[in-house]
Amino acid sequence: MHNSPNVYDAEPIPEQARIEIDRMLNSGDLFRYTAPENAPVTLLEQEFAALMGSRYALAVSSCSAALFLSLKALDLPRDARVLIPSFTFAAVPSSVVHADCVPVLCEVGENYRIDIKDFEARLDDNISAVIISHMRGHTSDMDAIMSLCNTRDIPVIEDAAHSLGTTWSGKKIGTIGRIGCFSFQSYKMVNAGEGGILITDDADLVAQAVIMSGAYEHNWAKHMTGRDSALEASFARWQNQLPLYNLRMGNLSAAIIRPQLGELARRVRDGRSNHDYVATRLNSSAWLQVPEKLSREERAPDSIQFNLVGVSDEETRAFAAAASERGVKVQVFGLSADNARAFWNWKFLPGGTPDLPATRAMLKRACDTRLPARLTRQELDIIADALIAAAEDVMQPARAYGT
Repeated sequence: MHNSPNVYDAEPIPEQARIEIDRMLNSGDLFRYTAPENAPVTLLEQEFAALMGSRYALAVSSCSAALFLSLKALDLPRDARVLIPSFTFAAVPSSVVHADCVPVLCEVGENYRIDIKDFEARLDDNISAVIISHMRGHTSDMDAIMSLCNTRDIPVIEDAAHSLGTTWSGKKIGTIGRIGCFSFQSYKMVNAGEGGILITDDADLVAQAVIMSGAYEHNWAKHMTGRDSALEASFARWQNQLPLYNLRMGNLSAAIIRPQLGELARRVRDGRSNHDYVATRLNSSAWLQVPEKLSREERAPDSIQFNLVGVSDEETRAFAAAASERGVKVQVFGLSADNARAFWNWKFLPGGTPDLPATRAMLKRACDTRLPARLTRQELDIIADALIAAAEDVMQPARAYGT
């Protein structure tokens, strides 16, 4: 079957972006600090902070850059231990290593969320900071996490690359910890090809991040949007005291992002509806299981993850191949070659690969399929039909012959 929808193309960029890009191409004004005020990047930061209900935002080259700057702004000592979930993208532990810190991994359960008991046990092992990855939009128990971390005065950074639009108990993901970091890479809810942004209410943290992002000399003044004595004092304190890593976002990227912010609510609504429809279909199969969301979580998904139930590695690979033959790409996190989300492929980890049996077992049966918000009900049925049929084709004959 070859009539499956294209799940890789993003939505068209709004016309307003084209108009602004044409203006910039005519002027050649692409650098965020050329204009004294109201550069596209500056406006994006103001608009994104307002959208999230945060005091400050800093647009940078990627979510990885945002995570790195967040860690540096926390002023952690060299080799500080940073606790992260073992189910995340390789860029997260990479940002920790890049910040001269040591990533410490905790177990993740079959529902793709942090194992709170294991998290707490590792939290007491000389941890200086925590990064919570809301991986593929799956939010862990943020009430428990924040209580444990606040009691120990351990700062929390939210890696919300996949979670723009998700809420926890009505609070926007990315606003619960000290800092929230987001991605504008092509497969995210808002697409600039590349790009990222961090948000915080902490003037001292954002001042450090702004300077380290590449606000040389007094360009930090262009981040001021009115009288803010705390922010002004922090900029004065850190001027010329910090290295410049030059991780700025350019005006072209900001121009592409800004008109998409108005589309976010629709994309979240449609993405959630699409996900839940396909999840119901997949859960009708004896071989496929989509974990339930936590009760306080409202997701903003652009893909769907599901577990294969009671199958072998061989059957899992055969299922992915059968789905591919029907035109639906399935990534099995723990069985796809060189997958950047399988922790044992992170050969750069200090001390080698940790022993995390629960996460390893989950990743070897956890499947991932893109499910962008723009898909129609007919296209969703094509995808669901292909996945269910692939499971039946592989698993039913195997069970009939007793293998």
